[in-house]
Formats: sequence, C-alpha cells, structure tokens
Amino acid sequence: MNAIGISGAASSARLAGASRAVATEASPVAAHLSEAVAAVAALADEAEHITRWGRELAGRLAGGGRLLVAGNGGSAAEAQHLAAELTGRFREDRPPFSAIALNTDTSAITAIGNDYGFSEVFARQVRAHGRRGDILLLLSTSGASANLLRAAAAAAELDMVRWSMTGSAPNPLRAACDDGISLCGPSANVQEAELVAVHALCVAFEEALEGSP
Repeated sequence: MNAIGISGAASSARLAGASRAVATEASPVAAHLSEAVAAVAALADEAEHITRWGRELAGRLAGGGRLLVAGNGGSAAEAQHLAAELTGRFREDRPPFSAIALNTDTSAITAIGNDYGFSEVFARQVRAHGRRGDILLLLSTSGASANLLRAAAAAAELDMVRWSMTGSAPNPLRAACDDGISLCGPSANVQEAELVAVHALCVAFEEALEGSP
C-alpha cells in the first residue's frame, strides 16, 4: 500500500473511531430524551386533573385569594416560573393575579435559615403570607424534602388548600397534601415534566377565566 493509501486508511480508522465515540456518547443522551418523552407523555393521563386545578385556581385567585408555591433546585425554578406566568400573563392579556414563589427571596430564605434552620425557610413564609382559602402548591421530585413538609404542615394550620406535584407516589409530601399529581421517572425527567405541567395548568387557569361570568 502506498503512502496515500496508508494515510487514507488511517483517516478512515480515525473517522470510524470518532463515529463510535459519538455514538457511545449519544446513547445516554438518547436514553435521557426517551425518558423525558415518556415522563411528559404520562401527563396526558392527568389532563382532567390539571383542568380541575386550573378551575379551582381561577376561582380562588379571581375571588381575591393567593397562590403560594415553592420547591428546591430545579423544582424551585418551576415554582418561580408558575408565579411569573400568573402575575404576568401566559397567552392573552388579562389582569395580574397574586402568586408568590417562596424560594425567590434570598434575604428571607437566608435570614430564616440562619435563625430557624433550613427546614423552616418555607413554613415561616407560609405563616406570613398565607390566608385561609389560599392555595399552596409544593413541587418536589422526591416528595420527601423537610422544608416542603414543614410548609404543608403550616398551610394545614391556616386551613389553606395544599397541592403537591411530585415524583412517584406514595411519598410523604403527597400524603401531607389535599391533592397531588405524581410524575414518574428519574428526577431530571420529572423536573422537565413539571414545566409542561405548569404550562398546562396555566392553560386550564386562563381557559377557566375566559369561561367565567
């Protein structure tokens, strides 16, 4: 084989090796995407459930009530996302509604955490902002976070409506709430499904507002 042939064979070998490496690296990505699709697809079974939540949320917020929402990590991002959709807008222009993400006030979180411990960072805010008939929505992939369980207990003391959006049930947080939606799959995929569920809840909320007198 001449030098050109050797060079071409070496290049082909390198390309083949690179392709195998890409395929190997892509396999976990493909698996993740497949699991994400499955987690989101499973939400179709919760469509009526989410619709009921949207109607109740619309009725309570339109009547002057408030939504308090909280989560940790990625779930905190989705809690903040939901509060932003309600105080701003989702699709069409409409009045703003009271929704507070309890995980966004860093001064309150660090002060309460420093003085009372991290398990109280949401419960104390619930006692400060929550009123009878308000809704508390807690998001958690594990359903076992101590600070969310304390928040649910505080809301029960105030006679608030308590909802959970968690990973697979049964879990402690689902048991501590009046109602819950369980999203199955690995934690990352549950968080991805949370975003779709949040948007679906906004669809149901705004649809209920449009249908109200």
